[in-house]
Amino acid sequence: MIRQDLKISTGKVLLASPFMDDPNFTRAAVIICSHNDQGTIGFVFNKPMISSINDALESFPPFGVNIFKGGPVETNTLHFLHSSGSILNDSVPVCPGIFWSGDFKMLKFLVKNDLIKPNDIRFFAGYTGWDKGQLEEEMKENVWISTNMDANYLFKFSSHAIWKNMIKDKRKHYPPLADIPENFSWN
Repeated sequence: MIRQDLKISTGKVLLASPFMDDPNFTRAAVIICSHNDQGTIGFVFNKPMISSINDALESFPPFGVNIFKGGPVETNTLHFLHSSGSILNDSVPVCPGIFWSGDFKMLKFLVKNDLIKPNDIRFFAGYTGWDKGQLEEEMKENVWISTNMDANYLFKFSSHAIWKNMIKDKRKHYPPLADIPENFSWN
């Protein structure tokens, strides 16, 4: 049995167990952006979609970034995480270097004027959500491995390497997990 910190809080990352059988979360890394007595909201930040922000919003200034599949809830909604909380009004701090949302009209102005660059922001279609107590139960069942967030994972790492690198960073506690093949038939 895997022993881990079961504390859930805003700014933590949940890494899907390599044995996760939900296809929405295979090898997923989810940043928790809100955790309170009503439930939990987060975004899968390592599953880019083929669509770009300009495919989704014609009115957005030209900006070569993909949209990520934030989760299976309300996939017709658009959300964003960024590192520009000091210049984007109404941003909500998540953890050091990462902010959630903000004034969208101002965001478009900042992008148009090159004050927010592609490596400063991630867009998400949909989100991941848990009702009160649901995530705590999943943690007890070892569905998720919790870890601390570093903004570099969101903005600097290749999305395809995030899950494995974050598991390896926890190698002291989870040595073999990063090397388990995604498809067991490859073993």
